Amino acid sequence: MCRPYGRFGGTMFEQLDKLQKDFESDLASAVTSEALEKVRVEFLGRKGRLAELMKSLATLSAAEKPAAGKRANEVKRALESAMDAAGKVLAAKGPKRAAGVDLTLPGIPVRLGRRHVIMQTMVEMVDIFQRLGFDVAGGPEVEDTWHNFEALNIPLDHAAADPDNSFFIEDRTILRTQTSTVQIHVMEGQKPPIRVVAPGRVYRPETVDASHGYMFHQLEGLMVDENVTFRDLKAVLNLYVREFFSPNAKTRFRPHFFPFTEPSAELDMACTLCDGKGCAVCGGKGWLELLGCGMVDPNVLRAVNIDPERYTGFAFGFGIERPAMLKHGIRDIRLLFENDARFLAQF
Repeated sequence: MCRPYGRFGGTMFEQLDKLQKDFESDLASAVTSEALEKVRVEFLGRKGRLAELMKSLATLSAAEKPAAGKRANEVKRALESAMDAAGKVLAAKGPKRAAGVDLTLPGIPVRLGRRHVIMQTMVEMVDIFQRLGFDVAGGPEVEDTWHNFEALNIPLDHAAADPDNSFFIEDRTILRTQTSTVQIHVMEGQKPPIRVVAPGRVYRPETVDASHGYMFHQLEGLMVDENVTFRDLKAVLNLYVREFFSPNAKTRFRPHFFPFTEPSAELDMACTLCDGKGCAVCGGKGWLELLGCGMVDPNVLRAVNIDPERYTGFAFGFGIERPAMLKHGIRDIRLLFENDARFLAQF
């Protein structure tokens, strides 16, 4: 038997057995990566308890060294194997478990985003027109004056083309003032029959107030085919209003003027906020202007090489903010773009 060794007392074998039991006890209570590392340093570090015992092998007799050395190596391998296994178990439990967090506790709820009320409205509108057979088209927001004015029968000396009424980037390049530009792009690349709606942002140097902004959204509609009449236009728009607002919505068409349509009209709807009795939103009139519309002017068809003697069409365009405000009872357009999550979360 090996002679007693060291400050701990007992033979080399007893010391190794005690070291292994102490290691197993400390390892069982190590539930974090920091605690596990502390156990490794204490028992397997360069100056740890096992290293200290290994040094004492030199003091043993030649007859004792082989057995004691074999036992010391067995203990070392057992400790290293147990450390590796404990490390893998700890890693599998993840960083939160390693940090001592109880994974059985309820988690922190994640706030899910949602579509902005403008996008909700736009998607609903587009869905209505798609069910009526319209495709969806898009176009650039930075336009040339040909697509924004001239092809739409608006001469460059018209008030709408004045720099005070448009955001000019260069001499003949502007931020589009209407999504009617998409009509021209579509008719340049496609021959009738055409049936499209074009939603998107438009820009005008308006004074910002409760009902105006320098950036807003529009939805433009166009239908070109043989034998298209104003009756078709009225049918489509009345179906849209009753589908979007209410089956009982009341509408009226008033004569108007637009350079790109002839004849032209404004479509009004009885105010939904006062039931047509008159309020601040409708200016006491009981009616709200929804959109402009009309039959496509023959000059517009000629500009895109479509024969106006064979084809006719109608077009309409309206802002998206106003219908959204009417539908949800919002009285100030600025609320839509202030990014107040408390307000937007209502929709």
